[in-house]
Amino acid sequence: MPLFLLLMPPMLARDFQRDPVSADLLVRVKSLYEEGSWDTIVKLLPASRDYPADMDYYRGMALAGTHRWDEAREAFEAGQNKNRADKRFPLELAGVAFKQGRLFEARSHLRRALNLDPGDSYANDFLATLFLLDQNLEASLKYWNRIGKPFLETVTTPALLVRAAILDRAFAFSPASILRLDDLLTTRSRLNSMEIFPRYRFELVPRPDNKFDLAFRCVERNGLGNSWLEGLLSLFRGIPYQTVHPEFFNLKGSAVNWVSLVRFDAQKRRLYSSLSGPLGADPKWRYRVYVDGRKENWDVSRTSRSPALAAGDIALQSVSGGAEIQSTVNGLWRWKSGLSLTHRKFRRATPEDEIDGSLFTQGFSLKNHLRVDRQLLLVPERRLTVNSFANWELAKILAVPHDAFARVSGGLELQWHPFARGDDYTLMGRFGAGKTLGRAPFDELFNLGQERDTDLYLRGHRGTRAGKKGNSPLGRDYLLWNWEFDRVVYAHSRFDLRLGPVIDTGRVYDRFGNFGSDKWLWDAGIQARVRIQNRLTLILTIGKDLRAGREAFHFNAAR
Repeated sequence: MPLFLLLMPPMLARDFQRDPVSADLLVRVKSLYEEGSWDTIVKLLPASRDYPADMDYYRGMALAGTHRWDEAREAFEAGQNKNRADKRFPLELAGVAFKQGRLFEARSHLRRALNLDPGDSYANDFLATLFLLDQNLEASLKYWNRIGKPFLETVTTPALLVRAAILDRAFAFSPASILRLDDLLTTRSRLNSMEIFPRYRFELVPRPDNKFDLAFRCVERNGLGNSWLEGLLSLFRGIPYQTVHPEFFNLKGSAVNWVSLVRFDAQKRRLYSSLSGPLGADPKWRYRVYVDGRKENWDVSRTSRSPALAAGDIALQSVSGGAEIQSTVNGLWRWKSGLSLTHRKFRRATPEDEIDGSLFTQGFSLKNHLRVDRQLLLVPERRLTVNSFANWELAKILAVPHDAFARVSGGLELQWHPFARGDDYTLMGRFGAGKTLGRAPFDELFNLGQERDTDLYLRGHRGTRAGKKGNSPLGRDYLLWNWEFDRVVYAHSRFDLRLGPVIDTGRVYDRFGNFGSDKWLWDAGIQARVRIQNRLTLILTIGKDLRAGREAFHFNAAR
């Protein structure tokens, strides 16, 4: 019988499934498969394009059983081409790819199997395990949660100074339960809001009983620093630009932080101080009170479009104080709202009657602000995240009856790691837009450029000239795109160096004609980041204004 089948003409073999002799062979092959007689099956089913899909499957399984991976892959691919609705073939192709170390290919086959049957336990478990090997916990949970895994036996944390009750409330999950992706995202959002863990990760460790232990690994900020050297580096990191940063984190383990800044630059003095902490020892809610004083000299001779401001010199003194409440609703939503009171005073060379006086209105103003952040897209298996943000500010100039203004802004932020593991390559993008309603004072204008007091970057436009602010585009409305791509070019146990290009483009508008830009602005440059022991990051940016041909150099140091 086997010899007859092996010598069967191709035309008859195409009707293999309808041939009673073929059916007998299939029964025998299944019996041999259950016995694990791989060599016998391989001899019984030599390579042929004319087998039905079932025979390709058993031949592939027998070849895999004898570790003949390339031949097994060919058999499974042949069967898949004949029956693309059979999930067994992508599942076994994934197993072969895994054995050969081709993890990307294995994940692709498993995703195809899950397209055919999203609830397949084996495929979900296999794919989740592959992502765990890549240290991609979010992607692992996405697929494990479909089948009621992983079950946490214990949650361990290192010896930390923050109070255990506060940290426990930050964790949205607990031992003896299933770790859900939503709970992990909520926990991350709460930990980020505490501002005492600059670096952390969760490590899922399998147990022999098919359960898991979850370990929290972190670097904790405490006091001025965890060592005298760290404290000095943090305090004096801004010395190159005449700034010191007195900071104290995690006061007595309460997650209360005092952050301040003292800038003694003669052209732009600033004193800022804030105190923040969890409300009722609950990291879901956080308060912040702050004071911000500035004494700055501005030169807008290059950016103003009004002849009345041709002299350019503006002196600004302002003091602001405020309080805000922040809520981390879950891993997708968070918001904050607050009130602030500001007193401002201007001195300029332009006579009062030559320019719109509302631009330099002095005295007190009261402002309410609201910010909402929402994660729009998370594709953990692709390591892609898209977040959105929206800001609303409504202010009243107390010195002028019925004089109010508002600012609205919002945008999208994208982050993508193109490789399955690690962060050696990172692409980041940001789109933002803002609009001013009413007549806002000068210091409420949007400022685009390379300047320390703005996050609206045009990295080819230097924000200061001779130390004075006002050298970069100003306006009441703006559109802005930022892109940057970096890669690790050198890695050491104590520091790493990242390098990559940056591209910025945008435009600023002013319907009153005092500021704004005539054309779209385009900047390009290169940026280097040196991260030292995961505690201090030095950033050097060299940008070029592609329209004007001017360069801008910027250095910053951040914790």
